[in-house]
Amino acid sequence: MKKLIACCVFISANASAATWSQTQLHFNQGDFLNPFTNEKSSTQVATLQHSSSYQLGDNFFFVDFIKDNHTDGYQDNEYYGEFYSSISFSKATSKHISFGALKDVGAVIGVNAAGDANVVKYLPGIKLYWDVPGFAFFNTLITGYLDDNGGLISGGAPAESDSWMIDTAWGLPFNIGNQRFNFTGHIEYIDGRQNELGKEVNSWVLAQPILQWDLGHALEFEENTLLLGVKWQVWHNKLGTDNNESAPQLHVAWTF
Repeated sequence: MKKLIACCVFISANASAATWSQTQLHFNQGDFLNPFTNEKSSTQVATLQHSSSYQLGDNFFFVDFIKDNHTDGYQDNEYYGEFYSSISFSKATSKHISFGALKDVGAVIGVNAAGDANVVKYLPGIKLYWDVPGFAFFNTLITGYLDDNGGLISGGAPAESDSWMIDTAWGLPFNIGNQRFNFTGHIEYIDGRQNELGKEVNSWVLAQPILQWDLGHALEFEENTLLLGVKWQVWHNKLGTDNNESAPQLHVAWTF
């Protein structure tokens, strides 16, 4: 938790000179699978999410607060957070770095942290910024997935060998008549690894697309403030197990 707080402090310092900034609260409700028991539980996820751009690059973080209705030691009262800070090579060198649809390249450092599982991962790598017509953003991360877990001796999940990740995130605003929508989300692949017990942790694919309707605009309030929609979590080999998940969720987002 201390590492995640330090990341958020770093974000706050950069955000003070932000060229743009957006902070949102999300609420999601759905039935999630415990991949270790193969049981589903009604689950609520409240998320604080922030993204911003500063002089040399951009920042992104989210923190999930997760509670389900099944006391089994999995997501009973859990938090999970991710933080990424990028430096644009174009901005840092004052030279336009692009090739075809690739409009910029950056260096990125990320941290993933989970509370009860006592999991910390570091993700150093590169960020590719794509120029895709109609999209507000379309970016790809290619990073290491470096383990810094305390392991079983610390009372958390087993420590793991290092791996790597590729993740693509997008945002596509569009209109149907006079109604405003946004199709956003990400899809990630994390390669397989081995834990301290000698067991294989499967590679996984996680997709989390979100379709949002701008309810605030429909009610003639400020646009892009109150969003209502559906988030769909599709997970192949959830958390490295052999179990798969397809979980639609009610999604509400408030921008402030």
